[in-house]
Amino acid sequence: MGKLDGKVAFITGGNSGIGLATAKLFVNEGAKVVITGRNQDTLNAAVEELGAANALGVQADTTDPASLEQAVAAAVERFGALDVVFANAGISGYTPVGGTEFSLFEKVLRTNVTGVFFTVQAAVPHLKEGASVILNSSVMANGGSPGRSAYAASKGAVSSMARVMVSELAPRGIRVNTISPGATRTPIWGNSEGLAAKEAGLTRSVPLKRLGEPEEIAEVAVFLASDAASYVNGADIGVDGGSGSSPFGAPIYQ
Repeated sequence: MGKLDGKVAFITGGNSGIGLATAKLFVNEGAKVVITGRNQDTLNAAVEELGAANALGVQADTTDPASLEQAVAAAVERFGALDVVFANAGISGYTPVGGTEFSLFEKVLRTNVTGVFFTVQAAVPHLKEGASVILNSSVMANGGSPGRSAYAASKGAVSSMARVMVSELAPRGIRVNTISPGATRTPIWGNSEGLAAKEAGLTRSVPLKRLGEPEEIAEVAVFLASDAASYVNGADIGVDGGSGSSPFGAPIYQ
């Protein structure tokens, strides 16, 4: 018997990285999953990996509320009302003070903040009583990484929004929690060569001296989605190898 037997989950950005790892683990634990992404080819590949009977891939733009509403409608039509929403989709961007184009700064905020809000808003009418909403933030919300103002601001906003959503959705028994990953081995860092070049700096302030794996974030998402977390509401869980409380200070990713 799986931890998520009979549950239906909606995961944005579920075609790669943390989103795909979470979708895989959700399916292994008995859930049906609907994943979104912008690239139809990677969505098709992910659904093939997950199994067509267990998963649906819907091409959607997280920055477009109408696109999100259509994706949620497709999810409900295929599998029924939702038990879990994982607002996971997000992007990074190099936005140093004095050298940043308005369009890039706005793109990061629209994807990571506005997109998260409208993902939840699209799902709310279709959430079962007792459902679980999970938002993906980051330890960088409280860090000071040079050149990451937009990303840090967006993830701080996610954590703040979560606290408001807790109060708004609690009357329906819907729980809202946040996961704050540390540096994790995902495509957000570019190709494997690019990540290898950054890895020494990324792990400098991590007491465990390594990057996280997407599957380690997914395990926490499974817990928050499951009935085992029925009294966990408003939590912000750091999955960061200790970097959030490192004796070396806040994480500085360069």
